[in-house]
This record gives sequence, C-alpha cells and structure tokens, in this order.
Amino acid sequence: MITAYKRISFFGLGYVGLSTALCFANKTFTSIGVDIEEKKVRRIMGGKVPFYEMGLETLLKDCLDKGTFRCTTNPREAVMESDISFVTVGTPSQPNGNINLRYIKLVSRDLGEALKEKSNCYLVVVKSTVLPGTTLNNIKPILEKYSGKKCGHDFGLCFNPEFLREGNAIQDVLNPDRIIIGEYDIKSGDILAEFYRNFYGEKTPPIIRTNIPTAELIKYASNAFLATKISFINTIANICEKTPGVDVTTVAKAIGLDKRIGPHFLNAGLGYGGSCFPKDLKALIPYSKKSGYSPELLETVESVNENQPNKAVQLCKKFLGALKDKKIAILGLAFKPNTDDVREAVSIKIINILLADGAEIVVYDPAAVENAKKIFKERVKYASSMYECLQGADCCIIVTEWEEFKALKPEDLIKHMRTPALIDGRRITDPELFKDRVKYAAIGFGPKIVS
Repeated sequence: MITAYKRISFFGLGYVGLSTALCFANKTFTSIGVDIEEKKVRRIMGGKVPFYEMGLETLLKDCLDKGTFRCTTNPREAVMESDISFVTVGTPSQPNGNINLRYIKLVSRDLGEALKEKSNCYLVVVKSTVLPGTTLNNIKPILEKYSGKKCGHDFGLCFNPEFLREGNAIQDVLNPDRIIIGEYDIKSGDILAEFYRNFYGEKTPPIIRTNIPTAELIKYASNAFLATKISFINTIANICEKTPGVDVTTVAKAIGLDKRIGPHFLNAGLGYGGSCFPKDLKALIPYSKKSGYSPELLETVESVNENQPNKAVQLCKKFLGALKDKKIAILGLAFKPNTDDVREAVSIKIINILLADGAEIVVYDPAAVENAKKIFKERVKYASSMYECLQGADCCIIVTEWEEFKALKPEDLIKHMRTPALIDGRRITDPELFKDRVKYAAIGFGPKIVS
C-alpha cells in the first residue's frame, strides 16, 4: 500500500505551475510554490496573480486564507516540506527553434542539492514540455550529480505532461481528459498514479502509464495534431473565399459532426499563436529531422500558419488601397480570449505588417494592453474601449474573439468610423447583418453567387 502523498511543491510559478498548485491546494493538499523572482513571490503572497486567468485570483486568496498554499524562493525549504515536486518552469524557443533548457537545468540542480538532505524517498515529476530523451539524458543526471543519490532507489522520477488551455486552466486541472504518466520505474509511476486517484477520487480520468520518452512525445504529438486541424480549416477557409456562396463556418460545422473528425479546433481564422503550438512545432520539426525523418506535413502546417495573418492585411488593402496614413483599428491583442498572453500572438504579426505599410494603428484588448505596450511602446495608440478604438478609423480588424466584440453592430461602425469597414478575422459576426450595410470581409466567407 502506497502512502497518500499530500504535501507537494511546484518549481516555477508561471501559468501551469501556479494554476495547478492552487487547484490542488484548494482541496486536501498542501502546496508550496517556488520561484526565483522575489517580486513575483511577494505579489502572489499578497493575493495577486501575475497574469490574467479567470477565477485564479479568487482561488489564490481562498488558499492563502486557508493556509494550504504559500510560495518561497528557497528550494530547500520546499523540498524538505513536501513529498513530491512538480517541475513547471518554461522551456522557451531558441532562435534555431530548439527549446531552451536553461531554466529546467537550474531547477534540476536546485532540486538535487535539496534532495541531499531528504531522508525518505522523494518523487520528482517533470511537467515542463521537453523533447523526447530530455528527462533521462539531461534532468536525471543533474539530479543524481547534485544529490549524490540514485534515481529509482533514493528518489523517483516521472514525466507528466500538462494539457491546460489558457483561459480554462481551473476547469482543465479539475476535469482532465486523461493523465499521462511517463515513469522511470514502476514504483515512481505507482506513487504518481495513487496521488491522482487520491485527488480525483471517483472522477479519476483514464491514466496511461508508459515510459518517459513516450510521454514526452505524447505532449508534442497532441499539440502538433491540434495545430494541424487549425491549419487545415484555415486552408479550407482560403478555398471558401474563392468559391461563390460558400461559408467556411457551415463547412466546419458539417465536417465536425463526423465522429471521426469532431468539432474542436475547426474555427477558421487568422492562425494559432500562444506559448505552446508555435514553440512545440518549432522544436518538433528539427528534432524529427535530426532523428532522420523530414516531417513534411508539420512543415506545411507551420507554413500555412505563418502566412494566414497576411490575409487580414490583404483584405484591408482590398478595401482601402494603399495603407499609408490610413487609421486601422485592431480589436484584440491576446493570442486567444480570456488571457493577457501575447506570446506569438497573431496581432503582433498583423500590426508589424501594417506599420511597415505606413498605417496608423489604434488597438484595444480587455486584458492584454499592458503586455502589448512592452512590445509596441509608442508605435501604436491604445484605446480604453472598443468604441474608442473605432473612432475615426478607416478599417477595423477583429483579431481576438473576445465575448464583448460579438456585440458589435453595423450601426457602431457607421457611427464611429470614418470609413465603415470590418474584417472579421475570427468569424464572430453574422455576415448577413454586415455585408450589405458596410464594407465587410470575413475569413472563409465567399463572394456572392452571380446568376
């Protein structure tokens, strides 16, 4: 019988680490967060989440009040007061597409040094996204070197990928589709499986146990497949735009009802962004080539996504001609709604192209303006509302499908804009309401049928 481990620590308090730690701490577990940034730790202990995620700040305050969560900059303290450590630091892309292992190596060293003083068997669980072979060839040797202990005998090791969606983190932690456990040995896997069964109880999702490299690849395979679905439907959308009377939303709805395909990730638009899909494709493609296989499908997926934001600019030029000194309103900066994350956001690509063409840009986003200011600084103007953003504009481009943008009406464009023109890059407006009243274009919406 395995002891039910309920004291856990998280090394890395970014989106994945903090969200997961708080969800566990909200039940019968005690969570300790570890981060090297003192400012971030102080902010979290003061009840403030350092990024935008719905419901997370309320959860943080509840856990702080109950005393089930705290954070520190001291790795030793976290290890000594926990039984399992989850590694949740970032693995950003390098210029050549390979992942940067700097942070995960530093955490592995800190964990190893802290494990020196740990008398009972301890479990290290890597959740950071890493290429196959990284945990065994990079992380494990560092842990053993700095702890002076043997993996599989003195401490356990697992790779346990996360599948959280930004904007839905709490629900995804509490209601996962599956749990993947890549185990160094059976004992390590048993401990982690029992940990999850203890947390989820009767609602425990399917648990797949495998070796560590397979689990590492599962994470990349999942994201690569979802990215493929997005690039596929955007390719179909581009065909729809050339086909009179065809609307990609109807096509997507129809094929999504096929149980072999499913409706998810079939929303045509300006392409995917964020911290996962672009980074993971960039890492998986060179990894595959280095292994001796050229992943032509994935290269095409990436190419389609790189070109898709240009659609918005092309449609803008179709309405206005030359863009020099034209005022373009951008609605949405985050890579998706319900987050302030602008990493690899489509908005950045579009704005940079428009600026290069001499356009004047005004932007609005309910959550991501402050992060956008770090990128664009004074090169664009920042509006405090959707209607302020539209004021005097020659064209409006919807880039992020925030709920409030769905309330936009033709009357709003006519009232506020110099030239009422809308490009719906996320298919959240009804073409029938707009197309005969203002200049209107939407991704995947074909021209009228000429009889």
